Amino acid sequence: MPDKTSALLPMSILGLLFFIFGFVTWLNGSLIPFLKIICDLTAFEALLVTFAFYIAYTVMALPMATVLRYTGYKQGMALGLGIMAAGALLFIPAAQSADYRLFLGGLFTLGAGLTLLQTASNPYIVHIGPHESAAARISIMGLINKGAGVLAPLLFTALIFADFTAPVSADATPEMKAALAQKLVSPYLSMASALALLAVFVRLAPLPKLPFEAVPAAPGDSVWRHPHLLLGAVTLFFYVGIEVIAGDTIGLYGQSLGIENATALTAYTMVFMVAGYLIGVTTIPRFISQEKALRYTALAGLVFTAGILWSSEQSHTVASILWGWSGIATLPDSLTFVALLGLANALVWPAVWPLALKDLGPLTAKGSALLIMGIAGGALLPLLFGQIGEMGGTLRHGYALGFVCYAFIFYYALTGHSIRRNHA
Repeated sequence: MPDKTSALLPMSILGLLFFIFGFVTWLNGSLIPFLKIICDLTAFEALLVTFAFYIAYTVMALPMATVLRYTGYKQGMALGLGIMAAGALLFIPAAQSADYRLFLGGLFTLGAGLTLLQTASNPYIVHIGPHESAAARISIMGLINKGAGVLAPLLFTALIFADFTAPVSADATPEMKAALAQKLVSPYLSMASALALLAVFVRLAPLPKLPFEAVPAAPGDSVWRHPHLLLGAVTLFFYVGIEVIAGDTIGLYGQSLGIENATALTAYTMVFMVAGYLIGVTTIPRFISQEKALRYTALAGLVFTAGILWSSEQSHTVASILWGWSGIATLPDSLTFVALLGLANALVWPAVWPLALKDLGPLTAKGSALLIMGIAGGALLPLLFGQIGEMGGTLRHGYALGFVCYAFIFYYALTGHSIRRNHA
């Protein structure tokens, strides 16, 4: 077990990687309403952004686990960053041609790189210190990740719309849409350069091997024989689905309510996620266990989902209570409850990973890949959200999916994480 001094450098490097995760991932919340405008998309078509990005986790997770077996965790992280750089470069021809298919290809490639990066990095966080404090370490990474998630939509909005004095909407002229698309070239070129440099840095960094990397699995053992892991993957499917819905659809929902600068609304959800991670860092495991934290956040998610569906789309009462003192109480109550889902979501990922990877030993890489496959929820559930919203006549109806997602998370926190196979 590494001591605190030897764990400091890996934690610092992983913190930088988690910042990259957050920045790239939560740009999608801004890209959805943006691409809806420049590519003339329906709301359902625009949500293919999340599908293309998150389906890569499902398609590529097990192949990436095989890659890790040959490269090791450290070199796998460097390779993942290189793949992400290639994905960012695809945005340049996509922007120049305003071809939605190229945008989706770039998003899939970014997601493939992140799959390898996350499959390697999350076990590092779990095993770099004591098991009972793993959720607190992941919460620290989450703070960094969601801090980037706050920055990404604000920076995107500032860079892309800086030269436009009036709000840009779907009825913008073709010339204005072409000018908007061109504005993507410079940011994504810069992103590709930064990712490539970071890949070289990680390749040369003195990251230690994990203790089980060279240990073979027991004969006959496999990830499919560990129910707590399988249920953990299903839990992450529902969690990532509702997390993406909360972060990436708030802009579309705000756009439908006539909110200006809707591309920046993801930042509100991220602010609440940061608050949730702060709670996790300060309370786990000193005051609350990982299991109890998961139960309480699932219950909060159920309450906030009810708030979205049954609160006002005109009143600003909830926003005034939360941040009226700051002068930014501009969100309707229903939209504020969407942002509050960030608070409910924050501790799910940190709590599920150590619970699901417990006792896996040399199967950790494959177990990590299986958990990463659960990220497919971010590809599929937002599409279902869009379909429910269109059938119901308003996007708000789609948030009813939250009841299913948080109910399963609560089940895993209550009993699912403790189920083990019968050795008899």
